[in-house]
Amino acid sequence: MGRCSVGYVLLQSITLLAMGSLATAKDSPPKLELQDGDRVVFLGGTFIEREGQFGYLETALTTAWPDRKVTFRNLGWSGDTVWAESRGIFDPPQVGYQRMIELITLLKPTLVVMGYGQNESFAGEAGVGKFVAQYEKLCNDVQATGARLAFMTPHKWERPKSPLPDASRQNGTLAIYAAAVRDLAARRSAPVIDLFELPKPTANLTENGLHFGPFGYSQLVTAIQIQQGWPRLSPSDEKGELIRQKVVEKNMQFFHRWRPQNITYLTGFRKHEQGNNAVEIAQFDPIVARIEGEISELNSK
Repeated sequence: MGRCSVGYVLLQSITLLAMGSLATAKDSPPKLELQDGDRVVFLGGTFIEREGQFGYLETALTTAWPDRKVTFRNLGWSGDTVWAESRGIFDPPQVGYQRMIELITLLKPTLVVMGYGQNESFAGEAGVGKFVAQYEKLCNDVQATGARLAFMTPHKWERPKSPLPDASRQNGTLAIYAAAVRDLAARRSAPVIDLFELPKPTANLTENGLHFGPFGYSQLVTAIQIQQGWPRLSPSDEKGELIRQKVVEKNMQFFHRWRPQNITYLTGFRKHEQGNNAVEIAQFDPIVARIEGEISELNSK
């Protein structure tokens, strides 16, 4: 082959590589990054609610940009779907859905991070269309607040120890729903935390094949930090753990604020009995604000 031919082939190769790099960059979803002053709302099912109990993801986001003032509100509800099927309490899901949108609006978020698809996947491949249609509606209703959106795909399920059934058999269907979430994020040019494509751990991270405990969340969030390219504290830095403990305390107080144990009597169909006590709900607000101040102080050191 002559020198010119070699040069032409080499030029072609470089061009193809460059085109491939550009395509990859174009196809890659934007990374999730917080802005100064962000008011973040987490919305979703069991994965989101349990994150509020352990606080690893919120701590990772808090410490990634210590110079930015950010607040978080966790509105996760175990077993929930994009139809708000867990939130109706004694009312139909549509009423719970409306209450959810009203609460989100009241919180005035600038960013809503949504994690759905896990429970919806039980409808199988035939249910994907309905799932996406309702997710689009939820996105539109949330964006009416002016908030940006970010998404989380469903995560893989694991094969737990006997005698629990093999939850990993659902992963084929979960993959379809994860792809649907990626497509939804792409249509809205929104960041997506791809839990489904995180590296497979060497040991099980879930307690029962489906749900993560503290260890599972800690390992999972480390993988998310790498995937998203977030700045990270040193593993030996105790500051992150101190902040996480405060995050958990704050989330517990906010949980009592928006989901009081006797909600049926305070704001539900039996409020005619004890509804006068609903004025006490707002007393959690200064407690939450105080703990957020302590988190901010720790984070700035």
